[in-house]
Amino acid sequence: MAAPRVAAAVLLLAVLLTLAATPSRAATLAQSPPTSTAAFQLTGNVYPTGRYYITMNIGDPAKPYFMDVDTGSDLTWLQCDAPCQSCNKVPHPLYRPVPKKIVPCADSLCTALHRELGTSNKCPSPKQCDYQVKYTDSGSSQGVLISDNFSLPLSKPSNIRPSLTFGCGYNQNVGKNGAVPAPTDGLLGLGKGSVSLLSQLKQQGITKNVLGHCLSSNGGGFLFFGDDIVPKSRVTWVPMARSTSGNYYSPGSGTLSFDRRSLGLKPMEVVFDSGSTYTYFTTQPYQAVVSALKGDLSKSLKQVPDPAMPLCWKGQKAFKSVFDIKKEFKSLFLNFGTGKNSVMEIPPENYLIVTNNGNVCLGILDGTVAKLSFNIIGDITMLDQMVIYDNEKAQLGWVRGPCSRSAKSILSSFP
Repeated sequence: MAAPRVAAAVLLLAVLLTLAATPSRAATLAQSPPTSTAAFQLTGNVYPTGRYYITMNIGDPAKPYFMDVDTGSDLTWLQCDAPCQSCNKVPHPLYRPVPKKIVPCADSLCTALHRELGTSNKCPSPKQCDYQVKYTDSGSSQGVLISDNFSLPLSKPSNIRPSLTFGCGYNQNVGKNGAVPAPTDGLLGLGKGSVSLLSQLKQQGITKNVLGHCLSSNGGGFLFFGDDIVPKSRVTWVPMARSTSGNYYSPGSGTLSFDRRSLGLKPMEVVFDSGSTYTYFTTQPYQAVVSALKGDLSKSLKQVPDPAMPLCWKGQKAFKSVFDIKKEFKSLFLNFGTGKNSVMEIPPENYLIVTNNGNVCLGILDGTVAKLSFNIIGDITMLDQMVIYDNEKAQLGWVRGPCSRSAKSILSSFP
């Protein structure tokens, strides 16, 4: 990496000297924001798949990899043949690193990653940046940072294939090597940290630091980087708050109500996390929701055990979809401000699933059981609405609409 960085520095100096001779042009370029948008097709669903992922083409020549979309973490990583110490069976051949693309310990992104993880930047070898990331579900990824080319579906067709830094994970904490199959090859970290792909694309002037996703309840949807397709109206916007639980996307604290009736709870801080299939509430709000639901249900619904979820009910006949049972349940509301323009409605279809057994189950789980100390708005609650993470304006937004639009149609709408 050292030689390319020196060459880039020389080139940058030459560009700066040229621009210095034409100050008006330099000022124009400096003020011109990046206008490209990248759009990706999503695959997956809340139930039974339990995840949404994209296909990302990485390397030279480019090879496809399935990547979990995770706004709750910063580091992107691929399971990696470095060689692999403990990896899953994955859909594609393991990514094979090229030694010259390994990120050295002194690299600024290595320092930033360790700072954001709260770990010391003491690398065993100055030639590589080692990392270990631990997740709330007790999973982890251990490996080295590497930089390679990413082929992005951009709204303005170009030959740009940015070199982005990500993790080459050779120890995935999965027990016996290759024993556990995985539906994806790695994780797409889209958090707020500087090592996030979104931050790197912004730094390179390719897209704005804006991210959005639209998860379809019918499966699939789309993901985008940049702000070109963000709706100009109807979006509910709230300021992005600093999360006390970590470097998460958070709209701050919201007051929870059921059927517009107060549940008598203190405002609860929530974070948006596309890496979480379900929504998680801490004990007090979880119990309040369960109590409100049970007190409002008709006697035709009987609570039954179901291997899919902790709390389920059956009807007089098997349900085929949430819409068969929607009328039996009321909406939840999270109010993040004093007016109606800062309210997130959570209708039954955004907190219920129907299992393969024909039962209806609560898709809000007790976070305390999962050893979580904070509240998570997961995929189920974000279904069938565009959710926008605007780091440029430090705001979060959401708007209901169809999520079945293809990424190809999105890109073809640009001139």
